[in-house]
Amino acid sequence: MAEQSFHELQERFRRLWPAVTLRSIGDVERTVVVVHSVSLDVPDQLVPVFPAYEERFLCMVLSLLRAPRSRVVYVTSQPILPRLLDYYFGLVPELDTPEARARFLPVSLVDGRNEPLTRKLLGRPGALARVRSLIGDPELALVLPFCMTTDEVMLAEKLQLPIYGSDPALNWLGSKTGSRRVFGEEDVPHPAGFDVRGSDDLASALAELRARSPHARGAVLKLDQGVSGLGNAMVVLDGAARDPRSALELEDEEITVEQYLAALDEQGGIVEERIEGEGLRSPSVQLRLSPAGQVDIMSTHDQILGGLHGQTYFGCHFPADQEYAAQIAAEGLKVGRRLAQEGVIGRAAVDFVSVRNEGAWRSYALEINLRCGGTTHPHFALTALTDGAYDPLAGEWRTRLGDIKHYAATDHLDNPAYRRLTPDDLLDVVAQRGLGWDSEREVGVVLHMVSAIAVAGRIGLTAIGDSLDEARQRYYEVKAAVDETAMHGA
Repeated sequence: MAEQSFHELQERFRRLWPAVTLRSIGDVERTVVVVHSVSLDVPDQLVPVFPAYEERFLCMVLSLLRAPRSRVVYVTSQPILPRLLDYYFGLVPELDTPEARARFLPVSLVDGRNEPLTRKLLGRPGALARVRSLIGDPELALVLPFCMTTDEVMLAEKLQLPIYGSDPALNWLGSKTGSRRVFGEEDVPHPAGFDVRGSDDLASALAELRARSPHARGAVLKLDQGVSGLGNAMVVLDGAARDPRSALELEDEEITVEQYLAALDEQGGIVEERIEGEGLRSPSVQLRLSPAGQVDIMSTHDQILGGLHGQTYFGCHFPADQEYAAQIAAEGLKVGRRLAQEGVIGRAAVDFVSVRNEGAWRSYALEINLRCGGTTHPHFALTALTDGAYDPLAGEWRTRLGDIKHYAATDHLDNPAYRRLTPDDLLDVVAQRGLGWDSEREVGVVLHMVSAIAVAGRIGLTAIGDSLDEARQRYYEVKAAVDETAMHGA
């Protein structure tokens, strides 16, 4: 059979989709090749945790393996610790069997270099051949990426498998300028603002913004390809009238204003009014877009933002506040339908800012993330462990038994003292103090990014409870235990 191009593979995917859906129900035969490669330009300070990022989809594996004829080929830069695999399979007792474990097929490149995982894999013909040998029937297999670049396209073509992602030609839809264009064309409320082609356009764009929104006190300048808020800069509009460059307050403390403006000249960006008001929140809507064009609202979250100016993603609460959850879901669905019309496949999210005005909530769309993100893997954990579904109209998650669940999650539970601990230390303290997962009550804590603790002093976790208060309590119990162990020993 002649090799198929990326577009031919994706067309095949559309025809095969009903047979290889990622859902865990039924006797689905398929092989999913997981390549969680952060193939993006990201700040240097995130590099040490890249190998741990690659482990964030391990909970999703449990969901896939519930289907008794499903297999997962899981590619990583560094070997996954055997005890970490024991930990994940132990979360679902019915899957902690030799048969289920035999359907999980890890492939490690044993390569810790600062390079995207997909690119590392492409550079190793032997590893590619090993992945191919583990796939089984290629007509019932797909690649699951973190994001889509030309590297992921090449990987799909090398493996001759369709990929649960979009043509990179559509990535403009997830840029800051592309997001504003979609919001405007789909009548989704969003802040007043303008495209900025480079630093020379900044003064005129700010002047236009002041004229358009005379009551605005501040603005946000965003690099077109910025990630996790680190491409943002705050602008005090009064100061910008005198000297826009000196009025910039960068979210990323690791770079200079000159470096930031050079990036603006290279990629462009947007400047928009900074929304302010009572009860300011930062919710998001997570979408799933199938190869057949179906759009599903998978979740809503209230994002927890931190950093120098509160622009950096640190974690989330699920679900979003019911007072505006249905509102942002409806606006997110407009965006999702447009993305589907454009041919987008996979996970996407729409970030909002919500404020209360005279007792009513109003939400403004800020950006589209055309990839998996910080809210993706906590949702995978909830799905794998409670086997429920989100109702976007009610703004509730109900398990198969009808119980409502909430969670608090983060990728940023960090402390320099944590570097004194190993992954074994972390798993020990959670197990010994009974802070893990209770499969009978379907509450507790699920760890992720465990291997980042020694190298970066950071871990992630998803704390699930019958209420948000219970979820947060469980979150802080783990934090307190890890803090104590790091400072004083077990």
